Amino acid sequence: MVTVTVDAILDRTLRGYDLSPEEGLVLLKQTDPTVIAGIRATSDKLRQQQAGDIVTYVINRNINFTNICEQHCSFCAFRRDETEEGAYWLDWTQILEKTTDGIRRGATEICMQGGLNLQAKVNGKSLPYYLKLVATIKEKFPTIHLHAFSPQEVQFIAREDGLEYADVILALHESGVNSMPGTAAEVLDDEVRRILCPEKIDTATWLEIVTTAHKLGLHTTSTMLSGHIETPEQQIRHLEKLRHLQQTSINREYPAFITEFILLPFVGKEAPKSLRRRVGRDQPILADALLLTAVARIFLGNWIPNHQPSWVKLGLSGATEALKWGCNDIGGTLMEEHITSMAGAQGGTNMEVETLQTAIASTNRPYQQRDTLYQLVVGS
Repeated sequence: MVTVTVDAILDRTLRGYDLSPEEGLVLLKQTDPTVIAGIRATSDKLRQQQAGDIVTYVINRNINFTNICEQHCSFCAFRRDETEEGAYWLDWTQILEKTTDGIRRGATEICMQGGLNLQAKVNGKSLPYYLKLVATIKEKFPTIHLHAFSPQEVQFIAREDGLEYADVILALHESGVNSMPGTAAEVLDDEVRRILCPEKIDTATWLEIVTTAHKLGLHTTSTMLSGHIETPEQQIRHLEKLRHLQQTSINREYPAFITEFILLPFVGKEAPKSLRRRVGRDQPILADALLLTAVARIFLGNWIPNHQPSWVKLGLSGATEALKWGCNDIGGTLMEEHITSMAGAQGGTNMEVETLQTAIASTNRPYQQRDTLYQLVVGS
């Protein structure tokens, strides 16, 4: 058996080749600081080649419209039962107030996701409720980019109303949803999902819904929840599935595709006790997140050129450091965030534009505002 050296792997990627999963795994399993420094440097070179030196950010407003949820994911500190203390469900007035606040503060995007609330229906149907959510925002602010409803929410609506996924996606898109968050992916490995989120959609369903969104012209993002029970092998398989999905969407000339990859390191401080005990720590390990960030750039960058860290999960200093490990975007202002903050994250829930700009400038790279689809905002 021929042993492939790290140097040979890095040389191949700098010459434009896609790495095999085996080669990606070799990189991900490195522990020598000198070797890891070489991986970081390679990811940074690829970032410059594939996305340039400008670090982008988006001014967005996050709206988690309910935390009432039928599911019981083992990592989630956000969800509540309807009668449980801390449960909430925003009404139309509150959603419009939050949207108006975001617009007033310069938002070009409203990001909206929520729990799977069985009571969220109009005339006994789920889809009309979600369409009303969209209409509440779009009737007053027709030009705002609405980045809303994960693959899990699409499956929930389809199941409740007896619809095909394509029917749900098309109805949401035609009503004013402009792109889909690639959340609920967690780790695209069903062994992990059986422990982490057994009630959630399986890997094949997540991939099917995202592919369907691309066929119907709805761009998506992609994510990975990392640093809990998954192995390096499962991390690489997750990246391989995302790359294959993106290759399919591009090679078949679908009208939409994945716009970015976001690594979401696990925050366990307030997570359910069973998973917290199993993982054995409250906050992400920055070194692990950075190495995975670099390998993700190396593995995905030819196909998904935009990579973003999570300042909510890593803190702003950790996210700024990730800009040296293959990331070309620092994320959004959010203005409000409940899912990760309720898990005990220390990064905060709001980031001022000036704070993001100062963080980016500390890396000696230029900054620029973008929109959700990575078009630069003129005059920003």
